[in-house]
Amino acid sequence: MRITEKVVAASVFAMLAGCSLFGSKDTKTQPAPLVELKGAMTPKTVWKYSMGKAGNAVFTPALSGDSLYVADADGALARLDAASGKQLWRVKAGSDLTAGVGTDGDVIAVGGVKGAIIAFDNSGKQLWTAQASSEVLSSPVVGGGVVVVRSVDNLITAYEAKTGVKRWTVTRTTPALTLRNAPGMVVNGPNVYIAQPGGKLLALVLATGLQRFEVVVGEPRGATELERVTDIAGAPVIFENDICAVSYQGRVACFDATTGAPHWSKPTSSDKGVAVDQRFVFVSDDKGEVAAYSRENGSNAWKNDKLSYRNLSTPVSFGRAVAVGDYQGYVHFLSREDGSFIGRTATDGSKIAADPVIAGANLIFQTQSGTVTALAVE
Repeated sequence: MRITEKVVAASVFAMLAGCSLFGSKDTKTQPAPLVELKGAMTPKTVWKYSMGKAGNAVFTPALSGDSLYVADADGALARLDAASGKQLWRVKAGSDLTAGVGTDGDVIAVGGVKGAIIAFDNSGKQLWTAQASSEVLSSPVVGGGVVVVRSVDNLITAYEAKTGVKRWTVTRTTPALTLRNAPGMVVNGPNVYIAQPGGKLLALVLATGLQRFEVVVGEPRGATELERVTDIAGAPVIFENDICAVSYQGRVACFDATTGAPHWSKPTSSDKGVAVDQRFVFVSDDKGEVAAYSRENGSNAWKNDKLSYRNLSTPVSFGRAVAVGDYQGYVHFLSREDGSFIGRTATDGSKIAADPVIAGANLIFQTQSGTVTALAVE
């Protein structure tokens, strides 16, 4: 995670998160050691696939139907069978990439260096290219016949999915300091929901860009600009008629996805996204604690603080477990009911920054070194 002052980026993760993963002498912020798990379940590796490294970007796989789309910083884009990991095609985008992948199964969009937007059809053939107003770190989203792109200057633009013709543009102001991360977007029905710097969640009509609502997840507080950074982290998640999100130095909150009416909010701080299931909302915070909140009223169900300062990924609810990756490429499985450890497995030793993806019976992680791993559990 980095802070961006307008367009100038400064690598201050340790200052913001209050920790350093490497070289710190402060034992309070050292990554928690891993304890041996006895009698735990053993996750099974179903398949692995090798992409290139992510570099400073984050490439979360995108699922559509039975296909998984993956990309890397060197410009490779691949379509895999999500069940077996079999490569269906692999192409070069013609540019190094900074964001990806977004798809509706027919059109696949990625973000290239210097704000390039590149779209492909589901056979891997390039359809069109476009130019964003500035660098693109957030994965594009595709739906309703448009590709929606958010650039780091907080300009939101929709392009015709088949042709790349610009359909609409929405501008939002950007605070003096923002996290240099990839605030996400999600398409649901006729709307697109967009995580914003400054702690706001914006809902727009896909077809026109008209605003449905704008709500506050985390309100900036503090005397300095640094203390007032409260960007929404990761992608908002829709479950039934709820939309939930979390902000840095702010709150985790759920709203009505149609009207924006607030359901509940609780103080927390995270630079990752949330996971939501029938009963709980899960957050891994910036100290490495994983917490479960009641989806109904936000009451705290449990908290696990045994992964402190391991720079956790967005969690995911998967069967009886909640899974989360860490900076060493481990995937930890916690009990969905009480947060206790029930399993662990290793990937390739590199950080897991991308959001996990559920594909049928498989749970899929992509590491920063490019290993895409599908796991199954009991």
